[in-house]
Amino acid sequence: MTMIRRLVVCASLLAASLASDAQPAKKVARIGYLAAVSAAADAPRLAAFRQGLRELGYVEGQTIQIEYRHESADLQRLPEHAAELVRMNIDLLVAVTSNAAVAAKRTTSSVPIVFMGVTDPIATGLAESLARPGGNITGIFAEQIDLTVKRLELLAQIVPGARRVGVLSDQFSADQARAAAEAAPRLGLSVETIEFKNPPYEFAPAAANLRESGAGAVLALMSPVFYRQRAALADSLLRAGLPASFGLREWPEAGGLMSYGANIGGMMRKAADYADKVLKGAKPADLPVQQPTKFELVINLKTANALGLAVPPSLLARADEVIE
Repeated sequence: MTMIRRLVVCASLLAASLASDAQPAKKVARIGYLAAVSAAADAPRLAAFRQGLRELGYVEGQTIQIEYRHESADLQRLPEHAAELVRMNIDLLVAVTSNAAVAAKRTTSSVPIVFMGVTDPIATGLAESLARPGGNITGIFAEQIDLTVKRLELLAQIVPGARRVGVLSDQFSADQARAAAEAAPRLGLSVETIEFKNPPYEFAPAAANLRESGAGAVLALMSPVFYRQRAALADSLLRAGLPASFGLREWPEAGGLMSYGANIGGMMRKAADYADKVLKGAKPADLPVQQPTKFELVINLKTANALGLAVPPSLLARADEVIE
């Protein structure tokens, strides 16, 4: 190789090296994750969300960084956690449950927010409409009115002898309580609604009162507080000998009789998909609030046996999962 050629090659290599050094490192996306439940209770949802991100090509610690904040003991601290995450210059704030989403929206009007697990985004002021949520927020939610009626129908099938049903409600589920009361007569049922006021809720006295008043079954409505206290709720109803229907599989997994509701894994993967879209430049205001398309029936056969309840074979055949 001639001297001139060597100089040309060296110059080319040096130029390539300098150009490479001059290129900025690819930005690592930063997500703040705020959940109004304990880390242990949120584990299944968080695992599904992280799996959804992996399926979209994100590698935590390399192409994406997630800062986690869980709060179940003192919900008044949610705004504090949200503000702390915003100060970290995050690119996106993911809010799990209504309380977390409301705290996030009140904390920032500039950082994009994707919510999941809210009871009603319009009633809670999170979205202007499902088609055009507006502002800096969008997400995934399961409309609970129709699901409430479906749960009541399933409860009537699994406990055909029940004529009086206790309905457990609170400030987050008043519309569901009205839907249950309106649907009950056509199912040959009467309802007794118990409204809880100040968390943490005391379920044992309510369960005992329902038993004494002649309730043959219980419909527990969807509420973030009920969700946080699901183990205590399921245990209190079981101790009172009351078959109960719930909204998510975590209740029968905690000892409740049955649940019918959205598949949480599917919802969290949708949330991951929206997170991906926002990180790539989409505006939350242009992304309609999505609803799940897959629902699941879960029955705890062990609890049914403990209650002396014979589950109709037709229901067992329809169940997506039977816990034995």
